[in-house]
Amino acid sequence: MLVQLLIIGYFLAYIFGSDHALPILLILIVMISASSWIALGTIKNKRFVLYRYAFLSIASGGGLTLALITQAVLVLQPWYLPQLLIPLAGMIFANSMNSISLAIERLNAEMERDVAYETARNIALQACLIPVINSLFAVGLVALPGMMTGQILSGISPLIAIRYQIMVMCMIFGSAGISAACFLVLVKPIFDSEQDS
Repeated sequence: MLVQLLIIGYFLAYIFGSDHALPILLILIVMISASSWIALGTIKNKRFVLYRYAFLSIASGGGLTLALITQAVLVLQPWYLPQLLIPLAGMIFANSMNSISLAIERLNAEMERDVAYETARNIALQACLIPVINSLFAVGLVALPGMMTGQILSGISPLIAIRYQIMVMCMIFGSAGISAACFLVLVKPIFDSEQDS
């Protein structure tokens, strides 16, 4: 952990000084690629077959959410401002990755029990959203999220920090839900063919 964080710290210091969009886009592609691969760690025997679907789901669900937040809510200038785009992308893609990981694990388990695909899909979608929904209910009452705490510690008004935290929670919920739903729709032919054979 220590070595990884030190390396990424130096790397981010270099990237944050960049005034070109191409390196930022390449970093986003690497983030989506890595999160897609990690998401399928719970189902290693189908990892290669399902990888492209995980990639498309994270790119579409996470990418749409990232574009909405950075270009319509925060209105970054320039649009690829790395100091905000990369950390937000990390939060979005990580939550999309987690939701897909939970969805595929649950979907696979239900399909192995010979549950019909539509039922298994619904169970998987509900299961993968449990952590995000729980965090929505618990934020403020049970836990003060890291971003909000960090802003408060840096001297920003709690009311402003709360606004940003609301944006982050909505962003996480949206990206996780859209990515998981896309993934479960895209993998249907694969699981249908397995159930038929």
